[in-house]
Amino acid sequence: MQLERNEEGFSIDASLLSELLNVPASRIQSLMRRNEITSLCERGEREHEGQYRVTFFYKGRRARLSVDQSGWIIRRSIVDFGERPLPSSMHRPAGM
Repeated sequence: MQLERNEEGFSIDASLLSELLNVPASRIQSLMRRNEITSLCERGEREHEGQYRVTFFYKGRRARLSVDQSGWIIRRSIVDFGERPLPSSMHRPAGM
């Protein structure tokens, strides 16, 4: 699977994000607009040069994708913290 690379970073298909965050795909866009789904994109350094880490947050769930320069997913992980919300410092406005 691949993310689409654009000028601002990467775009993710709503169906993949739906699966990762356990949210209906039809709600993804509205949750992102209201900053309930937030994201962070980081560029790899040293041994990870040429790779990116794209992380999405929703309530107590964190989904992280490691991708190469063209957007191919190398690794993915999901952590569900349950009912405990993530600290607000971990949330960033959606869009990369």
